[in-house]
Amino acid sequence: MKALQFSVGVPQFLAAKTLRLLFGNAVFYQGPVRTIRLVDVPEPALPGPDWVKLRTIYCGFCGSDLNLILLHDSPTASPFTSFPCITGHEIVGEVVESGAATGFKAGERVVVNPILGCETRGITPVCPACRQGRPGNCENFARGKLPPGMFIGINSGINGGFAPYLAVHKSQLYRVPDGLSLEAAVMTEPLAVALQTIFDNQPAAGENLLVIGGGVIGHLILRSLRALTSGCRIAVLEPAAFAAQSAQEAGADEILSIADIFGKAARLTGATAYKPMLGAQILMGGFNRIYDTVGNAATLNLSMRLLAAGGTLSVVGIGADVKLDLTPLWLKLQTIKGVYAYGTATFRNEKRHVFEIALELMKARQIVAEGLVTHKFRIEDYHRMLEVNLNKGKHRAMKTVVAFN
Repeated sequence: MKALQFSVGVPQFLAAKTLRLLFGNAVFYQGPVRTIRLVDVPEPALPGPDWVKLRTIYCGFCGSDLNLILLHDSPTASPFTSFPCITGHEIVGEVVESGAATGFKAGERVVVNPILGCETRGITPVCPACRQGRPGNCENFARGKLPPGMFIGINSGINGGFAPYLAVHKSQLYRVPDGLSLEAAVMTEPLAVALQTIFDNQPAAGENLLVIGGGVIGHLILRSLRALTSGCRIAVLEPAAFAAQSAQEAGADEILSIADIFGKAARLTGATAYKPMLGAQILMGGFNRIYDTVGNAATLNLSMRLLAAGGTLSVVGIGADVKLDLTPLWLKLQTIKGVYAYGTATFRNEKRHVFEIALELMKARQIVAEGLVTHKFRIEDYHRMLEVNLNKGKHRAMKTVVAFN
């Protein structure tokens, strides 16, 4: 079967980074040092009675996939990945074969939680993070019956969703509710990221909130805030016109640009802006909570200056190494929270997995997500998909997916 494979070694990493300065991002998917290519691989077999074989229907292309291909990720996570790997982790598929101990039947349509924690690795007793319902922070990503890899799509032993078929452990599957479109279902994984972000940094009524970035995750955080909170004023910082317009249509109270950001934020929140002897301004007062979906040095330093005393910053985006001025951290007693993956959360007085909550909210139309799917591609057209994702404003693109017939 045809599948999209990622692989990189140290010489290739150095060569690709150097050639990019001359030839641009195309070096990562065209030419001799490309990190991604279409390959022929065998269809997967079931690893055991607790596993299910799926036919992929849609697999979404994530910003983390683009970061992987462009070698933007920090090498710090390399012990918890293995190459070559078949990429893709935002998956909706159909069961075609089921192990005896799974409880799933051929023809059922499911979404996939891609995390490869202790249970999928056959490790007992499970680690503290998995025991607490947060396998996305598992301590055993490099142990057990599978090769290293935090999730499907960066694991050499389990192929991802950019292939017609894949094998998945029964614990990773959630049935698509009747009446929910497959375009909505493929948004379950990114919506789960957004919902977990809010559950981990829950606003109180009447607070001033800022979402930095109006891409897919920023949109889903905005829509999740509208579904889960009331009485909050939500601003979105987004420079691209198409994404900013979409955020406004999705319920943002204010769309901010970087021009005069401190003055606008001060007026919006009732804060006071101060100008240091050197450097950028800083607010006293400001936003109670900020959700930064970009996560680079510029946005993180800006967030800390815009955040109120006692405020909480959720770092959702995964950027490169950053240099931070930590003065606002101690001056305003701020909290900075990492955001990664999803697990269980208390919702309507019941502890449930965030995937279940995401599917329920979409089925009830409390969060409408399918409209974010703007482009569909065949696996053979992955060059075009990458070019669209590198120029989203030009193509008016939000979520792009690979569709398998």
